Amino acid sequence: MDKYTYWLDNVPQLGADAKKCLLEAFHTGEGVYGAKEKYLKFILDEKKIAVLQNSKTVWNLTEKYAELQEKEIRMVTIMDDEYPVNLCNIPDPPFCLYYRGKLPDERCPGVAIIGARQCSEYGRYVAQELGKCLGKNHIQVISGMAAGIDGISQSAALESGGTSFGVLGCGVDICYPKSNNVLYDSLVKSGGVISAYPLGTQPLRQLFPPRNRIVSGLADILVVIEARQKSGTSITVEMALEQGKDIYAVPGRVTDRLSDGCNKMLREGSYVFLSPQDLLQEMQQLLPEKMAYVQHLKQKELFTEEKSDREEKVAVDKERESILAVLDFYPQSIDLIMERLYKEFGLRISVSRLNTLLIQMCILDDVKQEGTGWFSKTSL
Repeated sequence: MDKYTYWLDNVPQLGADAKKCLLEAFHTGEGVYGAKEKYLKFILDEKKIAVLQNSKTVWNLTEKYAELQEKEIRMVTIMDDEYPVNLCNIPDPPFCLYYRGKLPDERCPGVAIIGARQCSEYGRYVAQELGKCLGKNHIQVISGMAAGIDGISQSAALESGGTSFGVLGCGVDICYPKSNNVLYDSLVKSGGVISAYPLGTQPLRQLFPPRNRIVSGLADILVVIEARQKSGTSITVEMALEQGKDIYAVPGRVTDRLSDGCNKMLREGSYVFLSPQDLLQEMQQLLPEKMAYVQHLKQKELFTEEKSDREEKVAVDKERESILAVLDFYPQSIDLIMERLYKEFGLRISVSRLNTLLIQMCILDDVKQEGTGWFSKTSL
């Protein structure tokens, strides 16, 4: 991404549609920057042209772009091939995404997990189990990195070796809430943190509802674990329904106010969430191509593990053969065995490793221990 497109996204009072039209008309951010007013009039009114031209005098192209690079923040616009396909199909897609780490893999399924910040122990348990299960099965967990259900499920996914993405309601250079700073760093390493807001944007209340459309937009399925009847979670659900996403709700007791929202969703037609394993089976029907890719990743992972095990076995067998070759029926010290292994086979091996192998060979009756640190072989 170049410094001119970065400038364009930060021009105030220009909506996503206007920015997209400008890029389509002038092909590049630099083209927009150098465009003459007589051509800009075909796209913008005079007031917005004035804003655009004024921004050139206050925006330091080189300095601002250097700051972006120093913080290792990338950006992608809706005109770029790297822009998430899922977002292209939602109402009012963001013109630009800023991110640290990486963007979701379009080939893998994504599940958005959302719920109450002040969750119950029941909600915490379900979030942990679901996040863990999805993480182990190469299914991306997408959420808002908020306290409660969001952060719990994302942490569980990462701890199980999976991938997760946090969509922020502030600039991607700001960790919010601050209590999730460990999760923020983990997401950068094993997934990504994403925002449609420019660097330095503070986490204002009105920025979170628009953020929620990106959470649901990036995902294939939305799971609501706990929610009050009127909450920010319900806004995300409404946006997901507008986007045509399947909604799963975790049922709860009728006397539990944290379950009012989920129970209402179930009454209105949402799918019932029964268990992580049940959700995986449902996803086989809903997302056959993406789940087939998940199966491919599992097989590849299994093959890699088997190959690693075979290679390790071959290496151990070679070490044992070399040890037997240098041993005699007369006892030798570990130091002498080490010296002969290096001289005759070029094999460097630590004392602890050699001692472990010799003890294992004693158990197999290939080697006999003749006192502390002295060994001989038992047969030809």
